[in-house]
Amino acid sequence: MKLRHVWFSLAMLVSGIVTHGHANELRQTTLFAAGEGGYHTYRIPALIATKSGALLAFCEGRKAGRSDAGNIDVLVKRSLDNGKTWEATQVVWDDADNTCGNPCPVVDANTGVIHLLLTHNRGDDVEEKITAGQAKGTRTVWIAQSSDDGATWSKPVEITRDVKKAHWTWYATGPGIGIQLKSGRLLVPCDNKVLGTKAHQSHVIYSDDGGESWRIGGVVGPGCNECQAVELADGTVMLNMRSYRGDKRRLVALSKDGGETFGDAKSDEALIEPVCQASILRYPGERGGILFSNPASTKRENMTVRLSRDEGKTWPYAKTLFPGQSAYSCLAVLRDGRVACLYEAGEEHYSHGLTLATFTLDELTEREE
Repeated sequence: MKLRHVWFSLAMLVSGIVTHGHANELRQTTLFAAGEGGYHTYRIPALIATKSGALLAFCEGRKAGRSDAGNIDVLVKRSLDNGKTWEATQVVWDDADNTCGNPCPVVDANTGVIHLLLTHNRGDDVEEKITAGQAKGTRTVWIAQSSDDGATWSKPVEITRDVKKAHWTWYATGPGIGIQLKSGRLLVPCDNKVLGTKAHQSHVIYSDDGGESWRIGGVVGPGCNECQAVELADGTVMLNMRSYRGDKRRLVALSKDGGETFGDAKSDEALIEPVCQASILRYPGERGGILFSNPASTKRENMTVRLSRDEGKTWPYAKTLFPGQSAYSCLAVLRDGRVACLYEAGEEHYSHGLTLATFTLDELTEREE
């Protein structure tokens, strides 16, 4: 184990974050550690529970460094016991020296099929040149599927022409997960940039035929990009977005038509953010509500999970998972009822590893902010 990982583990122990023993305690495990397994850095977590209860943890494996460009593979680990033990890392997509990334899975509860949305670009193209239309290639959108709880995956198939407008340059799926609405619609949050501008936009894509075909839904912006969605009790789709509007708060927009259009984006004053990705997810049942995770700070630090029991109007419950440097995250609800959060964190830099935290809903609600 490298020294920086030792310091990260020691810091977590000192702060009381690594716990063992009782079923109700917060449990934390490093699933992907920088420098191990043939990759310099692991980033962009996605975490999802399958129809049968398997837990899948996705990420990007970056071969040469922290950069968003270069030789990047899409990886997954699988757990069949609520995150206690994990199978060996599996490579879902490796295209030589090119960039395969932004894993964003969504589960069809009707069929059990996992649809994995992905993006791709040449490894020698960087975001700035793609955005300016000056790159050798462009950003493309792909999909892979698994019908066996993530044990095997189909070869990715390109769907760019169906989900990317001609004047969009940069494009990202997720990061995080898609959701299935009560109607059966599969909905995946994405973002894009428009040729000739520096504007960031959020948008969604959706499928009404079980993932056979996909189309573009509502677009929100400018001033926002990486986003996640949750369906409210009345069927409204809430899009929760990374904001570039300068107030260090998350942006929220609502859709009354299943994500086909969205209203104006508004800041959620309770959800402080350092301009970063975040996760939002419904915890089902009468005792549940809406979960939210992000670095609750104006800096990339203080990874925190919150709970709202009034459909996102207020966020009275909060639990800090790691007070140090932290960034992207993804939430899941396990078969045993525990909450899981896969997040980027490190004592010296948030890219030093991906940590899985699991805890009960009672732990989250034991005290209000």
